[in-house]
Amino acid sequence: MKAAVLALSLILGLNSDAIGESAVVGIATVIDGDTIEIHGQRIRLHGIDAPESRQGCTRPDGTSWRCGQQASLALADHIGTATIRCEPHGHDRYRRIIAVCFKRAEDLNRWMVTSGWAIAYRKYSFDYAADEENAHRAGLQLWSGTFEMPWDWRLHK
Repeated sequence: MKAAVLALSLILGLNSDAIGESAVVGIATVIDGDTIEIHGQRIRLHGIDAPESRQGCTRPDGTSWRCGQQASLALADHIGTATIRCEPHGHDRYRRIIAVCFKRAEDLNRWMVTSGWAIAYRKYSFDYAADEENAHRAGLQLWSGTFEMPWDWRLHK
């Protein structure tokens, strides 16, 4: 039976410890635009990447703004004091849970990308690629000016 679960997890591309893992439910604290914490458990939002808290972006008029900080604040404001439910998809190399998180029925990962506060992290998932394209076309938030992709920014910092 254990071998069958492992084989299934490999076929589906899941970390084997995600199989059968329960949802994490509770009041969330926002760490940054793609990471929250519930009951002391760090949760990385699956399939998205948001600018780092210290990362800046440039507006169309050439002025800088702290887009990473603003992405974090947008997520915190959107969540408020609502109970959040996160459905695990595995763990990352830092032992954070990777999950799709919901405020009631709303997919928060999708909300971040649709609102222009995060990018679809195509290296790991294409789940939010169409949402990113729509936000980009509409020139929302990050897409209103220029910015370095978060994964590139992290390489230089």
